[in-house]
Amino acid sequence: MHRLLLTLFGCTFLANVHAQATFSVSFPNAQNKTALDGRVLLILAKTNKPEPREQVSDAVETAQIFGVDVNGLKPGQIAVVDAGAFGYPKRSLKDLPSGDYYVQAVLHKYETFQVKNGPNGTRRTVKLPMDRGEGQNWRTAPGNLVSKPQKITIKTGSRQSFAVVMNQVNPPLDEPKDTKFIKHIKIQSQRLTEFWGRPMYLGAHILLPAGFDEHPEARYPICINHGHFPSNFDGFSETPPPANMDTTDYVERFKIHGYKKIVAQEAYDFYKKWTSKDFPRMLIIEIQHANPYYDDSYAVNSENLGPYGDAIMYELLPEIEKRFRGIGQGWARFTYGGSTGGWEALAAQVFYPDEFNGCFAACPDPIAFDAYTVFNLYKDKNAYYAEGPFRRTPRPGQRNYLGQVKVTLEETNHRELALGTHSRSGDQFDIWEAVYSPAGPDGYPKRIWDKLTGDIDPTVATYWRDHYDLLHILRRDWKTLGPKVTGKIHIYCGDMDNYYLNNAVYLMEDFLKSVQNPSASSEVAYGDRAEHCWNGDPTQPNYISRLRYNTLYIDKILKRIETSAPKGADLKSWRY
Repeated sequence: MHRLLLTLFGCTFLANVHAQATFSVSFPNAQNKTALDGRVLLILAKTNKPEPREQVSDAVETAQIFGVDVNGLKPGQIAVVDAGAFGYPKRSLKDLPSGDYYVQAVLHKYETFQVKNGPNGTRRTVKLPMDRGEGQNWRTAPGNLVSKPQKITIKTGSRQSFAVVMNQVNPPLDEPKDTKFIKHIKIQSQRLTEFWGRPMYLGAHILLPAGFDEHPEARYPICINHGHFPSNFDGFSETPPPANMDTTDYVERFKIHGYKKIVAQEAYDFYKKWTSKDFPRMLIIEIQHANPYYDDSYAVNSENLGPYGDAIMYELLPEIEKRFRGIGQGWARFTYGGSTGGWEALAAQVFYPDEFNGCFAACPDPIAFDAYTVFNLYKDKNAYYAEGPFRRTPRPGQRNYLGQVKVTLEETNHRELALGTHSRSGDQFDIWEAVYSPAGPDGYPKRIWDKLTGDIDPTVATYWRDHYDLLHILRRDWKTLGPKVTGKIHIYCGDMDNYYLNNAVYLMEDFLKSVQNPSASSEVAYGDRAEHCWNGDPTQPNYISRLRYNTLYIDKILKRIETSAPKGADLKSWRY
């Protein structure tokens, strides 16, 4: 009897010790009158400047975030965030120490799609956050419900309940307006509409050459500047920055004040070059292809995202070339970009080798999966840890140019897991998974690894290799692919890339140097101690060169056109 009482007393005591705050999150009828699906995100921060939702990051100073999925949450109905909700960087609410916090909640809204990724083209039901013009950002997505930050005090060991009401809504965003030089286009894609089961659109911002209206006979080469979601064509300004522009802003990455003015000056300098007498006339486009998984599609066909590669190549590009007098032939098309855009530039050249005459891939996302950042996707068993018989060492996820680690792979993946299940975080590792993985039986991407533990699924890794490992594909198909891409591949990367992307570039360089019949005739260059987004210019610091993508490769593009254009090609109408 005494033993039973002791046991009961012990359980009660432990329950009190672990008792922790719970949060009741709701939204009023005034904000939305219908039931909503989505992800309730609860953020706790030590300051409210900026708002807690703006403080969630991979930095050690990150705010705390918890997430729970909701289905059919009605106005006034409560979504409970308690110790069982998955969190980052603390796993559970019960792990939070006592203290004052600012709390804020966001409902990242999901919509229902009937995607055509089942067996024999059948449809599956998935719930995903439709992009609403913001570039897949849960913080700013129009229509997302948000609470005002409120200050609370958490007392460890006490039973506390806090009510959080999402009585704000993110406003809609304005569409960019056309100017003399910058035009905007949006088309409904037949291919993507068929896949997603609802109207889906592609857009682009087009930078027109000087003299476009005055030379109606001219037909132009086209350059695709790949990258993340562009709200407008940035980096081009017809007016210089004000002489008295505020320069108190500070960028920690570059250790520099007044960077906004530097950016503005570079944009004006680009305008002056673009309109100068000797600058080659061409079209530069930035594509808008945000989707329910990310701020862009990676410009390839995918089981989970649909045929974005074909939609861009065979629907959007022909429409742009038709409206804006593009030459419309492979010898007059080029791709370039950095990071995600670097991978896309190379992927477009590899998957559509006849449609492009050169790619300039800077700091590309992993282009060889046996150097998938810091591990081998095919040989390692765990993504988060190097494992031996007696020890597990966490793998780094991000560093600076001195090699100092900012975050581990486990930490950044757990942040994504807090933001969304089923690859729905809208962030980096989840979009790689959404693009590269086969669709699972539930309609969502198959996990390449267990998001909680990091254990890798080798069958999914094999699928990745055969479909999206660019080095593997080049090596496997060089007999037929080589003659089509020789002389077209240019890759640039800092040897201290923050995300270890240089590791895969080393492997690609080895292949390109050694391959024969034909030789690759490629270019691979590294920036000494250069971080992410080094793009091939050793004469300028990275904070400058990263602003010059649209002029950096012009000389090489012109040389390529001169040496490879077919007989009778138009080399004059656009050189006025």
